[in-house]
Amino acid sequence: MRENIDVIKNSRLFAGIAEESIAAMLNCLSVRCEKFSKNDFIMRDGKHTDSLGMLLSGAALVIREDYMGNRNIIANVAPGEIFAESYVCAEGAPLGVSVTAAKPSSVMFLGARRVLSVCSSACEFHLRIVRNLLSVLAEKNLSFSDKLTHVAYRTIRGKVLSYLHARSQAAGADEFEIPFDRQELADYLFVDRSALSAELGKLRAEGLIDFRKNRFSLKR
Repeated sequence: MRENIDVIKNSRLFAGIAEESIAAMLNCLSVRCEKFSKNDFIMRDGKHTDSLGMLLSGAALVIREDYMGNRNIIANVAPGEIFAESYVCAEGAPLGVSVTAAKPSSVMFLGARRVLSVCSSACEFHLRIVRNLLSVLAEKNLSFSDKLTHVAYRTIRGKVLSYLHARSQAAGADEFEIPFDRQELADYLFVDRSALSAELGKLRAEGLIDFRKNRFSLKR
């Protein structure tokens, strides 16, 4: 756990809590760590969980698959970010999504009851975690709203430009990186990969964008 303390202390969940207080809190929160290989399921759709997860290393994807096996990427998860928090807050609700490892990853699981129930001493730091959790939930709700805006466009061009413009705004620059490869971006935007690649090529030929792998630039 010590090798991951920088990731934990810089996470949104533990924001505002001193490093020396975190170690004691991890014992209070009944944590456990697991390692996953690429493409492993960290959590499965339809199952119940009594823990929320924090990615310590690697990368993960929150996905939903239909009955035909088509994959829709809901979100990506980077080190320090949490997942399944909505389901542990909605006690008893089965998972409506799966979480998979996009590369070899390690995850810290935190017991939901310990996170959501303030300890007997009502310590200041535990109260801070609850406030941080509410903040994360609100931000993810806004992020999901942004995704709905992107996929609401009828054309692939509209979806792509909406998404890239949002990433540019978030980065505060015309050049930026996205967290997806081509297949993942296609799954995120609900489009066919070959059609996406063709549209990206057209946008570059028209001088609207440029890109190399997952690094993009918007041409104003």
